[in-house]
Amino acid sequence: MPRNIAVIGAQFGDEGKGKVIDFLAEKADVIARFNGGNNAGHTIVAEKKKFILHLIPSGILHRNKINVIGNGVVVDPEVLFEEIAHLSRGGIKVTPENLVVSSSAHMILPEHIEEDKAKGSKIGTTGRGIGPAYAAKAARKGTRVIDYIQKKEKYSEKLKPFVKDTSLLINQFLDQNKKILFEGAQGTLLDIDHGTYPFVTSSNAISGGICTGLGIGPKRIDKITGVVKAYVTRVGNGPFPTELNDKTGERIQKAGNEFGSTTGRARRVGWFDAVMAKYAARINSFDSMIITKLDVLSGLEKIKICVGYRRKEKRTEEFTTNLEELENSEPIYIVMDGWDDDISNVKQFEDLPKNAKDYLRRVEQLVKIPVSMVSLGPGREQTLILRRNEFF
Repeated sequence: MPRNIAVIGAQFGDEGKGKVIDFLAEKADVIARFNGGNNAGHTIVAEKKKFILHLIPSGILHRNKINVIGNGVVVDPEVLFEEIAHLSRGGIKVTPENLVVSSSAHMILPEHIEEDKAKGSKIGTTGRGIGPAYAAKAARKGTRVIDYIQKKEKYSEKLKPFVKDTSLLINQFLDQNKKILFEGAQGTLLDIDHGTYPFVTSSNAISGGICTGLGIGPKRIDKITGVVKAYVTRVGNGPFPTELNDKTGERIQKAGNEFGSTTGRARRVGWFDAVMAKYAARINSFDSMIITKLDVLSGLEKIKICVGYRRKEKRTEEFTTNLEELENSEPIYIVMDGWDDDISNVKQFEDLPKNAKDYLRRVEQLVKIPVSMVSLGPGREQTLILRRNEFF
């Protein structure tokens, strides 16, 4: 049984990581965010209440868990305390007992937000100041949490009780054999180094970002699982080989409620891309995959899976982040039979329709990574565990 598990987005973000983290957090001791900022939007339904978390780790809805915002995250203090107030109104208390913020995390300042709104529209950013804050960090002009507190800024006194050396803390938890969930934001194809640059986020969203974003060594990560939707979505600009601009795409978008939880923007929709998923598995060293929103595909007569690309009459089964090549990649599909049944309340894998089980098995074969969990809806109870040895 693993002592710690990384949950990583394997597509363009919005894969359902928040629901997965919330589900797994029941048996965890610590939930730690390692990248991004309030450009993340993790939607969780718990006890028939809907919460959208942008900055605070998704384990906050469980009692007696420690939630860590690591040094690799950029923090907007106004958003942080708005989110704490929002959770409080929903009956969730957030205190220094269950939330810790890294003293080395960088702050998002008002000028970062102004700059992002002025310049970020070209690549479809959220306008939250994320990119400029990371740019200031890289240029060694940034403001860390500890610097912000020492300067006696607007939120300094409110923030101070939450602040600790989180690298030391996480390593102490590891030494104590605490069960830790490493929570990724965004997704592999939005990673600053390994995504579809420049249509990417400003941080490392892959598993390697755990080491830099929390201050731990790579040997301390036990299991890495990638989260994929049963189809693919993308918010904002950038190449998207399997994108659907037809009635099927509209149907999936509507059934999946594919609108950004941070921006409200409609998400672009496409068929599952096994080429992309294989790339994500390689970059992250996935031990298994978690497939979400399988229920959204119910009612489709035929379902396609991309198994390769055709570029200038040549077939390839390798993903590329070369924009020109990717934009000129024509997807090669296999076609599978769909299913009509409503599967949102199925409790056992064996009870899924045969065609749904065939779809999952085919994805496993193509990506060459086992499926360990399947989500059939937003609720915690709408979750099937296929491989218990991958989790706590």
